[in-house]
Amino acid sequence: MAYALGIDVGGTFTDAVASDGVDRIVSAKTHTTPPNREVGVLRAIEELAAELGVEVGELLAQTDFIAHGTTASINALVQGTVADVGLIATKGHRDSIYIMNAEGRTLGRSAHEIQDTLRQRKPAPLIPKYRALEVTERIDHAGKVLVPLDEDEVRRVARALVEQGVEAIAVCLLWSFKNPDHERRVRELVHEVAPDLYVTLSSDVSPRIREFARTSTTIMNAQVGPRLRTYLEPLRRQLEDGGLKGPLLVMQSEGGTITAERAPEHAITTIGSVLSGGVIGGLRLAEQLGHRNVITTDVGGTTFLAGLIVDGEPLMAPGSIVNQFPINAATIRVHTIGSGGGALASVDAGGNLRLGPRSAEAVPGPACYGNGGTRPTNTDANLVLGVLDERGLLGGRKPLRKDLAREAIREHVAEPLGLTVEEAAIAIHEVQNAQAGDLLRRAVVQAGYDPRDFVAYAFGGAGPAHCAGYCRDLGVREVVVPLGPVASAFSAYGLAASDVVVSAELSDPSTFPVDPAVLEAHYARLRAELDRALNRQQVKFQDVVLHREVDLRYSMQVYELSVPVPDGAFTERTGQEVLDRFEEQYERINGSGAGYREAGVQAITYRMRAKASLGFPVALPEIDEADGPDPSAALLERRPVCLDSQIGYAPTPVYDYSRLRAGHEIAGPAVVDVPTTVVVIPAGVLGRVDRLGNLVMSYQ
Repeated sequence: MAYALGIDVGGTFTDAVASDGVDRIVSAKTHTTPPNREVGVLRAIEELAAELGVEVGELLAQTDFIAHGTTASINALVQGTVADVGLIATKGHRDSIYIMNAEGRTLGRSAHEIQDTLRQRKPAPLIPKYRALEVTERIDHAGKVLVPLDEDEVRRVARALVEQGVEAIAVCLLWSFKNPDHERRVRELVHEVAPDLYVTLSSDVSPRIREFARTSTTIMNAQVGPRLRTYLEPLRRQLEDGGLKGPLLVMQSEGGTITAERAPEHAITTIGSVLSGGVIGGLRLAEQLGHRNVITTDVGGTTFLAGLIVDGEPLMAPGSIVNQFPINAATIRVHTIGSGGGALASVDAGGNLRLGPRSAEAVPGPACYGNGGTRPTNTDANLVLGVLDERGLLGGRKPLRKDLAREAIREHVAEPLGLTVEEAAIAIHEVQNAQAGDLLRRAVVQAGYDPRDFVAYAFGGAGPAHCAGYCRDLGVREVVVPLGPVASAFSAYGLAASDVVVSAELSDPSTFPVDPAVLEAHYARLRAELDRALNRQQVKFQDVVLHREVDLRYSMQVYELSVPVPDGAFTERTGQEVLDRFEEQYERINGSGAGYREAGVQAITYRMRAKASLGFPVALPEIDEADGPDPSAALLERRPVCLDSQIGYAPTPVYDYSRLRAGHEIAGPAVVDVPTTVVVIPAGVLGRVDRLGNLVMSYQ
């Protein structure tokens, strides 16, 4: 028997899924174990083996691959626990990372924050200036060498940085994306001085025009690369020593995996690895259910995440922003806020109830865990409201204490607001729904789409408890809660169901459309790079699908849109078809009639992505059908639950998910208990179990 494993290491829980590729999928959920997160990973694998009834060594020996999503990279950047990095730049250009292209005060800020000019601040620099050094060289915009590289100067600079104790060096030279020879020689010279030092080149990590974004991406890659290597190498060795024969793969932000050996070289591509897993899981489920447009919503212990699938493909972005610094790495567009099950509730100086962005995380966790946490969270509120039962989480292996939850809410929310504990708890619950609903509305509408054209998928440990509430005002057709064998480990399922994805890009600013021969040359070069990258993965592929795109903008504008380039040979018609797609996309985002082709269009960056299938089927199995819609055989109990502040506590039917079958219907208000989560069906909502064991909710 062969298996595929997906492991999602979140801030609070580590989720895992194993599939035999035929008819069996099992899942497991354990606590994340910072700072030694590999401990939680190994525990999750042990639980998978127990579910399958095999020894751990037997499971690993029969595993084709493990796809792993980790928060290690993004957490390191956000929290500042990164490697000490030195920068080598072209003489006269080191300050680009500090000048920040005059956009440092506004990057990553909301429209409201941008308008508040008095409070705008640049972020702290990525590295201190004394670790940003320069070397003599110059290449022009066409890639021609104007000034040779001063190799003796490079050696002196490298020694100076090593003496400062840097753990990695980022190299970003002017116009290196047109000619990388000087950067590659710098790496060779640095390794003469320090053979084992981590060195990353902008021409490898971010071969795009725009010096500031390219430099920030390269520095951040150097900041997280050594830490990712320190995490992955011991984990890989432990798995191999335990019997793993297949590769350990790491999810990237763009929704595909690379081998753990290659991941540290391109560490910046893994910052959204956990975020991408849920969207890929949603994509696989949508293929089974026949949905083309899906809003994926994932409420974990720390964050609320929202992604879009449009016309059967994840909505992508050419980059992202972390801590007000741009990252040039293609990514599935995922919107996030710190509003998960462990989000801390508090009252600010103005007497307003706040939920998040800080989280109780895995340690100490919500107050009700009894691990020393004293601050109230969304989980504590749901326990007080009766949504969660004191029997606890993880199938009863994690008992919950309502007395500690009540005390935390009383001290930090109820008394400061002059409310009862119950009133404070329902306020926390409703703030969670409101924050999630606002994020969803922005994610869909700002992308130029109508929520009424979408189905929502809701997963994560806390998502099913809130989804009917935060989706109510969106106007979506229905909400699907993936349960069955994956339940709250849905992101891990997405990892197990993922493909290997590699991408390549090059910048060549010019007026568009260009000569078809130019397009042919550009994409032939990118295809050659992808072939080399795929060969380095050292895994077997069933098939490879290529996707081409180009970043276009109107002349004199500063932001581009990524536009698909049609398959097939390049002709004069190709350029016109791409322009039509560009204007259609531009007007969808900015309004009908906003396009103005007469201004001229510029191509900036060409990109190609290869999606290589591992050939492992990870479809969800169908479940038994019920004799009729009546779910009374699955009724577990009736307990007091507060789902509406106007109604208060009311005896509410609670159903045991394990007894539900396809075709059962549950009219709200009701609660469905699942070993790793709980589903809330409010009044006016009908829940129906579909053929895959999902609970599909529709508004009456």
